[in-house]
Order: sequence, then C-alpha cells, then structure tokens
Amino acid sequence: MKFPFLLPAVLATFAAFQAPAQTAPKAAPPRVAADQLATAKDPLTVQPITHGSVVLSWNGKTIYVDPYGGAPAYAGLAAPDVILITDIHSDHLDLKTLSGLPVDHALLIVPQAVADQLPAQYRQQVCVLHNGQRLDTLGLRVAAIPMYNLPATADARHPKGRGNGYVLNLGGKNVYLSGDTEATAEMRALKDIDVAFVCMNLPYTMDVQQAAQGVLAFQPGIVYPYHYRGQNGLSDVARFRQLVQQANPNIEVRLRNWYPATQ
Repeated sequence: MKFPFLLPAVLATFAAFQAPAQTAPKAAPPRVAADQLATAKDPLTVQPITHGSVVLSWNGKTIYVDPYGGAPAYAGLAAPDVILITDIHSDHLDLKTLSGLPVDHALLIVPQAVADQLPAQYRQQVCVLHNGQRLDTLGLRVAAIPMYNLPATADARHPKGRGNGYVLNLGGKNVYLSGDTEATAEMRALKDIDVAFVCMNLPYTMDVQQAAQGVLAFQPGIVYPYHYRGQNGLSDVARFRQLVQQANPNIEVRLRNWYPATQ
C-alpha cells in the first residue's frame, strides 16, 4: 500500500529539525537619558550615544554626529536628516555602523578626507565643507571649525585642515562639536557658544587641564565633556568640571555617562 500523503508531512518534520534556531535580535546597549534645551523655536534634544557620538533633534530634524558603536546604539531614534562626520578615524567614520542605519535620505556633511573614503553608495548624499566654510540647509546653519593637534605638524594624529569641528545654529542656539582637537586658537576664539561638546583623551587630543583652559577662553553656557576615553581609560571629567567651575561658575558643566556599556 502506498502512502503518498505522508511524504510532505515527513519532509516538513525533517525540515523543522534541520531549520536553524532563530536568534533574538541583538539588544540595544544602555543609553543615558536625553536632555532638552530651550531654543527660540523648538526644544533641542541632546541624546548622548557613546564616545564622540551624539544625536541632536530640533524642529523636526534629526542630526547624527559621528555615528559609531554599532547600529543597535541608535535603536528607537528617528532616522537622520543630517549626518556630521568630523574625521577619518574609525571612531568617527564608522562604516559598519553607517551601513546599518537608515541613512538613505540623510545629507552627509563631511571634510574632504572623509568624502574620499566613503563608499560610492553615499557619494550623491555628500556635502564637503572645508575649514572655515559654512552651509545653510534644512533651516539650520553649519560652520566647519578647524580641529587639530598642537603643535600643528603634518605628522600629527590630527593635522590641521584634515578634519572638521562644527558649530550648528539651531533656533538661535549655537552648538559647538569639537571633534578631535586641542585647545587651538580657533577654539579659544569662538563666540556666543551656548552648548559645547569638548573632547579630552590623551594621547589623541588633550588632557582635562588643556580642555578646561580652552573652555574658559570661549565661555560656553553649557559644556558636555565627551570623547574622553583614552589609552589609559577614562579621563577625569569630574576634575575637568572642578577646574572650569572654580574659574567661572557661570559655565554649567554637564557630566553624562558616554560609556554606559563599560561601567
């Protein structure tokens, strides 16, 4: 006697045993709570991600700065309208993270050195800004600020002219993103900065004392120490706050945990 109706059932059972077990999606790493700052138009939301990465949201626009650390770190956040990349190093130009994010409709604002390393799939989205140049787009203004090591030599980790710090004007608020820099003349000469994100990690950028001196020169209303993981671990950002506020208590230093997954 033949049982042709049994074959599909047997094959289905076999396939079920052979099918690979489904794995749960990778959980998003922990993320600190966002801050909100008032502007003349809409609140500015500041969402720390990790290291030198931050997401800014304002007036219906979302800005990713140096997206790094894996796409899961951005889970639940709006897709970017603008992406700012400061430098070619992999903690700023992170192609693996970029490829996992919904960036198809984002404008990528980058220095030329970054544009030269971006895959062809992004080329139509790129706007190159050189040090000192400015762009008005999507209701916001972006200015490229030099970022570099001192002394400014061609063989420095961050030579002058290769990377960009940025100043964004969002609803009348000026937001400075230092990128990888030391307390250069250009940083010290900044004016009317409401919010600053300032790096401090040896040997790549500067120590907390140099960072404090730079901040005291341009006197932002609020400063976030970020990008503070160096060769010997995390910089002493509490000491940075002490140095700044002892000299100028009108500068608010906001300490946030930019490395929650490691602490």
